[in-house]
Amino acid sequence: MGALPKQRVSRSRQGERRAHHHLKLPQLVACPQCRRPRLSHHACPNCGTYRGQQVFLPKTHHNHEH
Repeated sequence: MGALPKQRVSRSRQGERRAHHHLKLPQLVACPQCRRPRLSHHACPNCGTYRGQQVFLPKTHHNHEH
């Protein structure tokens, strides 16, 4: 037989156990280059820089060559 509870878990104790299950908001910081919000410790999706270096070229609508 599996593990069975001896007592009912009260709503408050159940809530105490689940206190860490809430969703966390993304930690946004302003990009030093373009001032747009970006995730901390991530390259900027708008300008493609990370710690002052260009790490990728951002996708733009005018950037495609014919």
